[in-house]
Order: sequence, then C-alpha cells, then structure tokens
Amino acid sequence: MRTPTAHSSSTDDRTGPPTTATGAVTMASIIQSKYGSDPEPVLRLERVARPVIGDHDVLVRVHATSIDRGTWHVMAGLPYPIRAAGFGLRKPKYRNPGRSIAGTVEAIGASVTGLALGDEVLGIGESSFAEYASARSDKLAHKPSNLSFEQAAAVPVSALAALQAVRDHGRVGAGEHVLIVGASGGVGTFALQIAKAFGAQVTAVCSTTKVDTVRALGADRVLDYTREDFTRGERRYDVILDIGGNRRLTDLRSALTPRGRLVIVGGEADGRWLGGVDRQIRARLLSPFVSQTLGTFIASENAEDLTVLGELIESGAITPFVGRIYQLSETADAIRHLLDGHAQGKTVVTV
Repeated sequence: MRTPTAHSSSTDDRTGPPTTATGAVTMASIIQSKYGSDPEPVLRLERVARPVIGDHDVLVRVHATSIDRGTWHVMAGLPYPIRAAGFGLRKPKYRNPGRSIAGTVEAIGASVTGLALGDEVLGIGESSFAEYASARSDKLAHKPSNLSFEQAAAVPVSALAALQAVRDHGRVGAGEHVLIVGASGGVGTFALQIAKAFGAQVTAVCSTTKVDTVRALGADRVLDYTREDFTRGERRYDVILDIGGNRRLTDLRSALTPRGRLVIVGGEADGRWLGGVDRQIRARLLSPFVSQTLGTFIASENAEDLTVLGELIESGAITPFVGRIYQLSETADAIRHLLDGHAQGKTVVTV
C-alpha cells in the first residue's frame, strides 16, 4: 500500500487544511480506479477533494469504517450483476468500496432534519475508506453512547442484515430452535445475539478456532463443522440462517422442521455471473411447492432499523464483536484478512 500523496495541494498549516489547485479542501482516501479481485494492486491511498454533499446528504468525519463480504464484491465488481445494480459497468462508480460509517457530522444538506453539526452517528454512506464521506440522512442514526467508534463501525451493514434476517424473514420467536451457519462472522455474531434477545434457543455452526468466540456470545450449543455435520443429526430446527455456507438446499431442508423457515443470507461460489445467487433463486422458486418456507432477501438500508439496533445495543442485549482493527493505510490488508477466512466478528478500519 502506498503512502498518501498530495496532488497539487497546499499544506501550509497557516492557511488551513490542504487544498487542491482549485481551492478544494482535500482529505486522505483509499482510491480505486479499476475493478480487481486482489485488493493490493487495486487500492491505493491518496489525497483527493472532500465530497460535495446535496440537500438531503450529510458530510461525516469518518472515525472508523468496517469490512464485510460485500466490500470485496464491490471492489471486484463480481458477480457481474452488481455492476448493473449501480456500482459502475466498466469501472467503479465510487472512489472506494467502503460503505459503513461511524463518525461525527461535519456538514448538513439544506433539507436534512434530525441531525446537527457534531452529532456522533453511524450508518451507510459512499466511499467510507476516507477521512470524510457523504451519506444520505435517511441511512444514518445516532451512535449509541455506550459504543466506541470502532464498535459502532461494525454495526451498519452486518447488523442490519442480521436484524432483518432474524426478525423479518426468519420470524424468530421465543422458544424456537434456530441454527446459524457462519455464526462467527460479521452478520453471524449479530444474528446470534439478536435471536437470543428474541428468546430463541440458538445452535451456532463455526470452525474449530472460533468455537470459544460464539459460545461467549451466548450460543446455547456450538457445532464445529470440521467434526460434526448438522444435516446428519436427528435434531430439527424451526429456523436456519445460512450466512456462511453453501450447502445444497436438500441438505438444509433435511435439518428443518416440516414447516421450518430457511433464510439464505450469504453463501459464496466462484461464478462470475451468479456467484452463488443461483442457489438463492432456486430456494425462492421451490418455496411455494413445499411446506417449508425457503427464501433470501436484500437488506434494506434505513435509519429506522439502525435506531432499533441502537436500542438493543444500549439495553445490553447485543454487543458488536470487533475481531481486528486496521489503519486506513492498511485497508487492503484488512480485506485480505477477511478473504483468507481468518476473520472473527467484524474487521474494522480506523481513520
């Protein structure tokens, strides 16, 4: 990773922050000018102009951001449909693939209400691997007072997906038996705690080195998938959240009760066109013809659910689990850490 370079910018402290030749105030930011699956040659650290916000936007001074599997998909532009979804067909639309934000409000658009300068916030924005990022006001919420910025950065993308998987699609209720495949990851650690907060009995599936982590987060039962196959046991589950696996639908259905619910939150494959989405499509197509409910979803990014998560966090029901923290200049290393399968909980980048 290269060190910051100041392109035609003034750095005289007596005249304020560095600026470009045109007078725009600059910031340090990760820059991505092309798609690529390997973070090291694709991402670089430079000085660029701060974002210009619109009437409905907020400029956030970023204190921390985080990595999730979607970070890699946006960086790589894979599977290809993600490019048509608004991230740029031939080259990246945004400066960098960062989206989670935890920081303080620096500027507010003319139409924004409910936020003030200096407010501590978390949410989802654009190109958040930077000192400043723009975000729509309806994708920001106040940061829970009992969280550090590093913990808060772990919440936006992963906890939203977990909440909606458990509450809206899994419809988890008190006393139900829930199986979480991939319980040690970013989404999984939140889903485990949320399901427990809803009164469920949770069985967590993870690898050997992560057993202690998910047990400490409150799992009632932990299965090491290197030693035990949950599809071969006699136990049946009311809800299965498949976050980190790619098991066949037949296998997953065999572990469900006759009227159980399967929610596919993730699951990776190498396909450049579908990348595992084909399994999710098959689940949706099959669901109307069987007694079980099989489905998937695209998480909704909204301030209301961020506020719900904030209330759960402030009550002590859930706590973000940050596995490792990197500096902004180490963003490529942070993404590589996730890709190598070593991550537990959320991987955070501090700015």
